[in-house]
Amino acid sequence: MANTENPQETQALGDAPAPSEQAPAAPDPHQKLSELEAKHAEVSDAYLRAKAESENTRRRAEEEISKSRKFAVETFAESLLPVRDSLEAAIAIPAATPEQLLEGVHATLRLLSAALDRNKVKEINPSAGTKFDPHQHQAISVVPAEQEANTVVAVLQKGYLIADRVLRPALVTVAAPTPVK
Repeated sequence: MANTENPQETQALGDAPAPSEQAPAAPDPHQKLSELEAKHAEVSDAYLRAKAESENTRRRAEEEISKSRKFAVETFAESLLPVRDSLEAAIAIPAATPEQLLEGVHATLRLLSAALDRNKVKEINPSAGTKFDPHQHQAISVVPAEQEANTVVAVLQKGYLIADRVLRPALVTVAAPTPVK
């Protein structure tokens, strides 16, 4: 079969868009609004879920902090109970000799020292001649001494640290600067 089409007609037909290539129809505004409302509801739901999860996490963290504060001393108190038991046992002996009492006091002091060590409570007990440290020592007096100025002469009361934080500074006397002649 021969092509009987007129080339000019083919040209004219080629310029017209095919039915499937026609310009898209304008979207229905009601459909577009419905799609946007659905998307908005989805995003709002995701936001509310994330906000609720954030609030729950914050609340759980606050509860954990509260429990930590409340029970932080539990381990420390537990380690002090044998010290109390030892003191009560000493009181319970009606006719204890001074030697027995002294032995009991030494045993109780060992228990207390062990309890403090387990809980990372360390002594601040500077030796004579140690440089005065205002972060760990409290100078009670300045005295003339035969040692370098601003050094510890004597410890009047031990200090204590817990995890590198000063609970109580050591009370010390400090060597006075030598007067200039």
